[in-house]
Amino acid sequence: MSVLIVGSTALDSIKTPKAENPRLLGGSASHAAVAASFFSPVRLVGVVGEDFPRRYLTLYRRHGINLEGLQVVPGKTFHWSGEYEADMNRRRTLLTELGVFETFNPTLPRAYCDTPFVLLANIAPALQLHVLDQMRRPRFVVADTMDLWLNIALADLLRLLKRLDGFVLNDSEACQLTKQTNPFAALQRIHRLGPRYVIIKQGSHGSILSSPKGLFLCPAYPVPRLVDPTGAGDSFVGALMGYLASAKGSIETHIRRAMVYGSVVASFCCEGFGLARTTGLRRGQIDERVKQLEHLTRF
Repeated sequence: MSVLIVGSTALDSIKTPKAENPRLLGGSASHAAVAASFFSPVRLVGVVGEDFPRRYLTLYRRHGINLEGLQVVPGKTFHWSGEYEADMNRRRTLLTELGVFETFNPTLPRAYCDTPFVLLANIAPALQLHVLDQMRRPRFVVADTMDLWLNIALADLLRLLKRLDGFVLNDSEACQLTKQTNPFAALQRIHRLGPRYVIIKQGSHGSILSSPKGLFLCPAYPVPRLVDPTGAGDSFVGALMGYLASAKGSIETHIRRAMVYGSVVASFCCEGFGLARTTGLRRGQIDERVKQLEHLTRF
């Protein structure tokens, strides 16, 4: 089955203590779409400007990503610049130029409206709601978010949560949303807001799933050489959704393994700048690392 992914398509300029790379392909939808493409057909919805490099469009197509929903409009592509410290859990934004993304209105091509699996990647909750209003009975809808929307668009986010099957956020966002410092207490409070499946991302400490069948602790694959963590969370949820769309049977049957695949694809993302490492992968490399992670966590 196909996955519909709606989010930001951007040019990222990334600086670390060891290197600097300008105007890389980035954005939540880009990372998630490439990650999902290893498992299922992907339909991308986003917006870019006339300055968007053709080589990046070629890169999308090389991964079999359907670009009918990618709007190319006059103006400049969303550009983000950030700098990481030696501890790459710490970064600061140097520049944000919204460009054409400021007026982005995600309008779905008619063929996209029946897509069974929907990932609402990190964009404003009002836009995520607008996408859902255009869908016809999707099978499984998941949304990601960030602290910005908790600060400036909480009412929209709460409306969105009532319409979701799954919700993904990091541990600090879970704390901010629920006022609970314990992630397990936070999970229960988020369930009461609507979603049946809630995943709290914890970076290099893995992730926690709470579902109708209980809890699952998903490990992170150990990355010995961290190059750039930008997009790792989007890669995680993109691969998770791609795997679920490829699997026969219930969501509950496959979601734990889908999280493991998400963890592995995210680990590859961290080994290169932007999408450089992820776009060079083969499915066999992903499967091999999943086997390694299974071995590391078996007892």
